[in-house]
Amino acid sequence: MSLPYFRVVDHTIMINFIENILCHFESCFSRRAAFRWFVAIIAGLMLRSDKLGVTSIIRDLALAPGCYEPMLHFFRASSWSLEGIRERWHSAVSRYAPLYKEGNLHVLVGDGVKQSKEGRRMPGVKKLFQESGNSAKPRFIHGHMFGGLGILAGSIRNWACIPLSIRLHDGLQAAREWEGASVSAASHVVQMVEDAYKAALAFGDSLLLLDRYFLTVPALERLGALNASGAVHMDIVTKAKKSCTAYQKPGPRRPGRGRPPKKGAAVHLKDLFASHAGQFQETEAELYGKKQRIRYYSIDLLWGQKLYQELRFVLVEMNGVQSILVSTCLALDPLSIIRLYSYRFRIECMFRELKQQTGAFCYHFWSKHMPRLSYYQKKGEPEPLERVEGEKPRRKVLEAVRAIEMHMALSCISMGILQSLSIRYIGKIGSSQIRYQRTPSKGRVSEATLMHYFRKHFFRLLGQEPGLRITQIIQELQEEPGEQWDSMAS
Repeated sequence: MSLPYFRVVDHTIMINFIENILCHFESCFSRRAAFRWFVAIIAGLMLRSDKLGVTSIIRDLALAPGCYEPMLHFFRASSWSLEGIRERWHSAVSRYAPLYKEGNLHVLVGDGVKQSKEGRRMPGVKKLFQESGNSAKPRFIHGHMFGGLGILAGSIRNWACIPLSIRLHDGLQAAREWEGASVSAASHVVQMVEDAYKAALAFGDSLLLLDRYFLTVPALERLGALNASGAVHMDIVTKAKKSCTAYQKPGPRRPGRGRPPKKGAAVHLKDLFASHAGQFQETEAELYGKKQRIRYYSIDLLWGQKLYQELRFVLVEMNGVQSILVSTCLALDPLSIIRLYSYRFRIECMFRELKQQTGAFCYHFWSKHMPRLSYYQKKGEPEPLERVEGEKPRRKVLEAVRAIEMHMALSCISMGILQSLSIRYIGKIGSSQIRYQRTPSKGRVSEATLMHYFRKHFFRLLGQEPGLRITQIIQELQEEPGEQWDSMAS
């Protein structure tokens, strides 16, 4: 039987592409059973039809009911290293994904994401303030604070932000002194810079796009220290607050005693929109998918109390909205900085797809050794993690944290595979016959469309390729594989 929906594409190429990426991780596992669960979970996340925990994977892959407990145990197993899997994923993305490059630089995108969690025995859950202007979101929630990192792939008209890592960046500081706890004492913004630089080690010289929240002195100091190592070089493109104050370069040193000045006169950047209005340039640029008329002005100034690093500031006015963009790279021209910052929004689309399609944030890993969280905890009272005592309880709590981050890592891999497939076959896959969309895509098909396709034809694709490792692994985990695969492949 033919596959009418993907008739332009040889379906064996698609399934072999998935096979190659999954087999790329085999060396990360010290036991074969762990690798089998890894393959099954990734495949299940790529075609899951609901978000009801790992049971959705068992249902959609038609696995034996007895797989439930071993699959849960996999997330806390000692046969794999989380850092090793992240590094291997970076290697796989560099090798298999159609990455976008700005000149000779890869483009990384970072941002924070908060996820509400009601579990009172889940480690890392704390009270969080939401800065979002979305009226549907409450101002305060109890949940997890993640730092997400992605890399741009595809072309300007067919973007995708492939997720590289999503890590817990807050709520675990009380556990950093525990034995075996790899918890950073750094702030969220510093951890984001460190995560991006680790990724840059796999991809080479890079640009990191960040929101305005991340323009801080500690972040720039950490970036300078990492760049000083000389392994790779990374620059940041971000946004400054309207109240941002910078400084002119110091003038010539005056004769006499005393240290030379580190900075010149203060410059209130917001005031430049009025005082330097005649120096703004007007042009037309393609931003956010359409032509926009903009006015801009660029100036290099010193910024940061006691740091006074020279940065390039670009003042932009578009549709009556004023923004101040910043770059640590003084070689970037102003229009490139404006265009690059417009790409940052792709990470928001990545978070949306992870939430709505693969259910990346639909986890519930907890530990009975975790003290119960009080929603009405008073200021000054010890945090739940501070009340965990004893070697075994602490180890069990850390296993729950490790399980959460492993679930996020597997979700990143499954989403990245879907995105790479959709980009590689732009123009060769028609979405009109697969799934109703209010606005038919003229470029790559969406991640939701690919998942819909795999839910219908995944077993048929595997049945026609019986020699693949992924075929053999899933068949071994099914209850009655023989009869089912014979009928699927016919």
